[in-house]
Amino acid sequence: MDIAEVKSKTDKKAFLDVARIIYKNDPNWVCPLDNDIEAVFDPAKNNFHKHGKATRWILTDDTGRLIGRIAAFVNNEKAYNYEQPTGGCGFFECIDDKQAAYLLFTTAKNWLQANGMQAMDGPINFGENDNFWGLLVEGFTPPSYGMNYNPPYYKAFFDGYGFETQYEQITNHLNVHKPFSERFTKIANWVIQKPGYTFKHFKSSQIEQFAADFIAIYNDAWKNFENFVPINYATILESFEKMKAIMDEKLIWFAYINNEPASFIVILPDANQMIKPLNGKLNLLGKLIFLYRRWKGVTRMRAIVMGTKLKFQKHGLESCLFIKLKEYVLPLNQYDELELSWVGDFNEQMLAIHAAVGATFGKKHLTMRYIFKKPG
Repeated sequence: MDIAEVKSKTDKKAFLDVARIIYKNDPNWVCPLDNDIEAVFDPAKNNFHKHGKATRWILTDDTGRLIGRIAAFVNNEKAYNYEQPTGGCGFFECIDDKQAAYLLFTTAKNWLQANGMQAMDGPINFGENDNFWGLLVEGFTPPSYGMNYNPPYYKAFFDGYGFETQYEQITNHLNVHKPFSERFTKIANWVIQKPGYTFKHFKSSQIEQFAADFIAIYNDAWKNFENFVPINYATILESFEKMKAIMDEKLIWFAYINNEPASFIVILPDANQMIKPLNGKLNLLGKLIFLYRRWKGVTRMRAIVMGTKLKFQKHGLESCLFIKLKEYVLPLNQYDELELSWVGDFNEQMLAIHAAVGATFGKKHLTMRYIFKKPG
């Protein structure tokens, strides 16, 4: 076997092609857009390169056949928040061969050690955790846009090498046509009518203001979670700009109390239902197919993230946002399912909201960690 760092244009193509080889006979897999993956490793398109670094490798067998890939990254804003300085590995793909998988893990480990790290999380992304994050271990069904999908045999590789689960990420599914409970609806409608409570959907023409509101809510809502690193304006503006191509503005809602940003939910039409035929290629033909399919046949939405400021978390705002969404979505007669993804098993409040709206279990991903040299 031969492992090589990705440097040339040919190497980049090979890195992308590994996944197409691994999943060529898997009808559930949806090839991520090549442009989306390449953007992760492009400093001009990924704000994380300003405070970190990333690299990647491809693995071939003795005949030169592509059999695996992996990437490794150091995010200096997060690496030193743990007992051991911790980097990450991701974009792992491999044939069903333990020796090949371990060689990929060891290559990432050696690079991270050379860059001062003592542990690595994986499989994760060099970016926010709403995309390309986690090892799928339950719910091997067609993934929504940005959600990691992998063969079941990957779990044995991570376990065998010595990775241990840090937390589980739960994805639940909500049947759009199923009515909310009478109590849920009654409370939400009562809150909506309260003086000083206003609700607005996202508008691209006001993207800077909504980005600022998002940051104000998000950084407050998550600040008490362990190892939380505040999101910055450049990162969220970059994310909103990327969403523009597929977003429906009336699926993204914000709540305000006396004009103070208080709560939000960000939902996108599932782009994977649009891009499945493209095999990752958004060339001219791909763009035409994408535009044609953009609103035709898209029956699933994905909730990317929700958040509520701490002082407003018992005000019922999340219920109101779901009511506002339903008021818009039901008359469209287009969407059948909302995927609520993914919520850490430590986030009991958000999981309780999922239960309150009647969502059912969909998938489970794991975020895992491998400590290079355990103390003692």
